[in-house]
Amino acid sequence: MQITVTFKQMDSSESLKSYVQKKLDRFDKMLDNPAEVHIVLSVEKIRHIAELTLTCDKLNIHAREMSESMYSSIDALMDKVKSQIKRHKEKVKRHMSGDKTSLNDTMEFNEVDDQSGNGHAGGDIPPEIVIEPIDYKPMDIEDAVAELDTGKKAFFVFNNARTEQLNVIYKHNNGKLGLIQPRG
Repeated sequence: MQITVTFKQMDSSESLKSYVQKKLDRFDKMLDNPAEVHIVLSVEKIRHIAELTLTCDKLNIHAREMSESMYSSIDALMDKVKSQIKRHKEKVKRHMSGDKTSLNDTMEFNEVDDQSGNGHAGGDIPPEIVIEPIDYKPMDIEDAVAELDTGKKAFFVFNNARTEQLNVIYKHNNGKLGLIQPRG
């Protein structure tokens, strides 16, 4: 595991570096491939902030923790990263065992920055699209708003009980809600 520790707005400390190294060595056993870790330790007023970026094969983790002590920030950060690694490994394990529902948890598009502006490299290969099937049930708009507020997604697809048509409710950047419904 290749580890880079950066100190921002604080003096470099060998004891903190060795503490981070010791904590991250435990993750080396959990990961299948060599990993690259960049950790930034900084102080803002009385907050001690630990920020980590871990890259390993297809796994990319970015986490941030803050507290009143740098050591407790690092401990909380390591706990968070450990749970994310475990969650990723369980997801891969479910997928490899044939349970394809684990793929429905993610909706990712391969983003490639290029100069042509067409969204994919070289113009030949379209971006990978992950299809996410949905189950929509008849509900009122108020129920759909409540469902949107409980989820982590920016939109919610539902069958409007009043009009019996497919509708989409979504959050605007300004915090307001939008409703998409067919005409007629």
